[in-house]
Amino acid sequence: MKLTRRDALLIGAGALVGAAQGAAPAQAAEEAESHGISVFGDLKYPRDFAHFDYVDPKAPKGGVFSQIGPNRMFNQNFLTFNSLNSYILKGDAAQGMELTFASLMARASDEPDGMYGLAARAVRISADGQTHRYLMRPEARFHDGTKLTAHDVAFSLSILKEKGHPIINQRLQDLAGVEATDDATVVIRFAPGRARDVPLFAASLPIFSRAYYTSHPFDESNLDIPLGSGPYRVGRFESGRYIEYERVKDWWGAKLPVSIGLNNFDIVRFEFYRDREVAFEGFTAKNYLFREEFTSRVWATRYEFPAIRDGRVKREVLPDDTPSGAQGWFINTRRDKFKDRRLREALSYAFDFEWTNKNIMYGSYERTHSVFQNSDMMAKGPPGAEELAVLEPFRGQVPDEVFGEPFLPPVSDGSGQDRGLLRKGAQLLQQAGLVIREGKRVDQKGQPLTIEFLIDDPTFEPHHLAYVKNLANLGIDATVRRVDPVQYKARVDERDFDITVERFGFSTTPGDELRTFFSSKAAGLKGSNNIAGIADPVIDALIEKIIASGTRPELVTACKALDRVIRAGRYWVPHWYKGTHWIAYWDVFGRPAAAKPRYARGVPETWWYDRDKATRIERAG
Repeated sequence: MKLTRRDALLIGAGALVGAAQGAAPAQAAEEAESHGISVFGDLKYPRDFAHFDYVDPKAPKGGVFSQIGPNRMFNQNFLTFNSLNSYILKGDAAQGMELTFASLMARASDEPDGMYGLAARAVRISADGQTHRYLMRPEARFHDGTKLTAHDVAFSLSILKEKGHPIINQRLQDLAGVEATDDATVVIRFAPGRARDVPLFAASLPIFSRAYYTSHPFDESNLDIPLGSGPYRVGRFESGRYIEYERVKDWWGAKLPVSIGLNNFDIVRFEFYRDREVAFEGFTAKNYLFREEFTSRVWATRYEFPAIRDGRVKREVLPDDTPSGAQGWFINTRRDKFKDRRLREALSYAFDFEWTNKNIMYGSYERTHSVFQNSDMMAKGPPGAEELAVLEPFRGQVPDEVFGEPFLPPVSDGSGQDRGLLRKGAQLLQQAGLVIREGKRVDQKGQPLTIEFLIDDPTFEPHHLAYVKNLANLGIDATVRRVDPVQYKARVDERDFDITVERFGFSTTPGDELRTFFSSKAAGLKGSNNIAGIADPVIDALIEKIIASGTRPELVTACKALDRVIRAGRYWVPHWYKGTHWIAYWDVFGRPAAAKPRYARGVPETWWYDRDKATRIERAG
């Protein structure tokens, strides 16, 4: 991803309130009031902070920012759109709709999980952490000028839990109730033992107009422009081609500390292309201004066009300090033919990453091993004493390897057809009862083993074809099926596939979000992130252990234990990752002198349109 651009939006994580400059000191009090919340009670910014450190508070407003969006959330689609409702399962929504809604709090991108007041000016939290009382800003307004009140917040959280996207439903399962006591106060109650990150997730969700949805069904997928309250409103759009968001010039939240120096462009535009080659040509022709590159071949060979040579287009490599998550071929274990772990492991021996990286990806990547790649939550070496204490209750319920070195994908000789690895794969298939008959791998009933790889992007076809060739050497009849983006999403949501490519990214403090990716409950939900259909009571228990962690060290230890068990299950054939962003842009932008925020790209949020640069570009062109 970031290779496939299948990022999940990293929103939320956390539960405990933080006091103005550190942990909340008033746990003994009935309620402690704070300007922000975080997972373990630590906040970087004090109550009277003026703006985030990574912005320029004097950034000018104006101009246009245009891109192919790098992230998607819930039902959004990278390649097309037919809906402006991003928060339900139905339809393929336009990227960027989140720009049009305000939330109770806004995330600081230079902290692991800190959030600060946006539509809410403060929060009061009970000593047991089960009740959050948000105090609303009186100036908050919807785009039609009507007041945004606590009643709108209560309506929004209730309707999202009842009719929202399955990912939202599941993450709000510990939301016990929400009510507005008056226009200025909304009380959110959480279940005892609730997941640690549910309060922050709830605080990050959009606030809808209760009045608007009295005459507009919430769960309809259509192109009606919903009434928003955020820094942007929907402007011009053409379904499946582009959408523009116009900055709200008199936005009520523009002068808040969480907004100063952000949202600087008058127009933020998302372009949609069905073909990456055409998309790249569009960038060279200045059809859009900013591009994050996800194709190593293009990055290595195509950035030599005239505008690069004469300096009108710049390219850079930015660090990416977020957990890289898990990209790979995810195996649909709901299907009987994939139930045997030995079969799933055999599939790993057929993928020659070393050859693929060198010959298709220009040596640009490192191999993914872990679902928490590029973070301290990744398991390495034999488990230490702390991890063993977490894992011991499950001895006998998990493979023995969980108590030793974590599973690592095989390393090939780089030939593209490593005979030693293929022999190991064949042995595993034989052990699983899949034998060769007339050149084909068949099961005990004589049925041939077939695999269909489902994709919606031709960019991955070369990677698949090399893999399919090696699978054929194992006697497996594998094919690649490319479908249009709408059909792809429908088939994945309905679990109508054998194997597909996905990438999962997690927050820096994972909690309840892990349920949507790996829990048994999520395995049975349409549209959930549990693509592989993982349903293991040990994994369920470890997720709850992570959620219950009282300190960051406890959380890291529990995540390492979970990583070992997931890797032992062979639910996916790991791909690759890189800890950087490759970006290219027409040189018409300014940016803060401060470094980008550690946990975000910072583009376009902190950048602005530089008219002097733009004029020079026009003259040079």
